[in-house]
Amino acid sequence: MLAKYLFLFFCSMIPLIELRGAIPVAVGFGLPMLPSYLVCIVGNMLPVPFIFLFARKVLEWGADKPVIGRFFTFCLEKGHKGGEKLQAKAGRGLFLALLLFVGIPVPGTGAWTGTLAASLLDMDFRSSVLAVLLGVILAGVIMGLVSAGVFGAIGVA
Repeated sequence: MLAKYLFLFFCSMIPLIELRGAIPVAVGFGLPMLPSYLVCIVGNMLPVPFIFLFARKVLEWGADKPVIGRFFTFCLEKGHKGGEKLQAKAGRGLFLALLLFVGIPVPGTGAWTGTLAASLLDMDFRSSVLAVLLGVILAGVIMGLVSAGVFGAIGVA
């Protein structure tokens, strides 16, 4: 059972998969939802401070390098676009917009992208991490309900 929890933990850290992909895996493994949920949250949040503090610097450094430049430029552009969309829609409600951006489980809007966007928008560290954490919690609840079949059972999905 420990191996399954470790798998969930590391799966939650992977960009694009994150907690949104790990929660259905936990349901598939037949693991209890609450411990799985907590493991996935911790795994998804562990990279967030590092992304906020270092990703922008690393991406800007590598954007003009021959082999990695195209990918790093893509990541910067994706973060800028996500940040601009958030800023345009949110105005002064940037905290709530970031929370919802991360919390609504749509491909490309997870903790990694949200944190990079917050960094590129020069949001402060504390409110960025808190908004991303609350977004990850919301995404986990949504994915848990979907994975457990609650929406299907009530005729929504």
